[in-house]
Amino acid sequence: MTTEEAIEELMYQCGAHTNVESERWQNGFLGHLRPFRGKLREENYHLIMQALRVLAPEMEKDFVDRRIISSIMGITHLGRMWAVHPEGMLQSNKLISKEQVTQIDNWLMDISYAAYCLLDGAGTKEAFWDYDNDTK
Repeated sequence: MTTEEAIEELMYQCGAHTNVESERWQNGFLGHLRPFRGKLREENYHLIMQALRVLAPEMEKDFVDRRIISSIMGITHLGRMWAVHPEGMLQSNKLISKEQVTQIDNWLMDISYAAYCLLDGAGTKEAFWDYDNDTK
């Protein structure tokens, strides 16, 4: 995956890509939550983490492409608001199980921690520590 492909992946995952007719957009991390069809798509979590790993050198620069930051913030903020927050659309409408809420929350914590570590200069080893140890 190239840098541009990784940025594109994040944009699809957060629903910011302009190609809204694409299955990648509709089935992306946020796209599959609205409307939620009852099943989480774990592959989206892995695609996001893979994109972050590819983008690590970009995120450690003094100036980071706005598309990267916007996509990460969109995924983490809207993911929490829609799925994790008790008054969010999925929980308030009883569309998501407690186990699914916990799973999404764990994924969002991994995503935001990796992004924070990369932006803070902590490096990839620290950024992906939990992810790499949980997926082995």
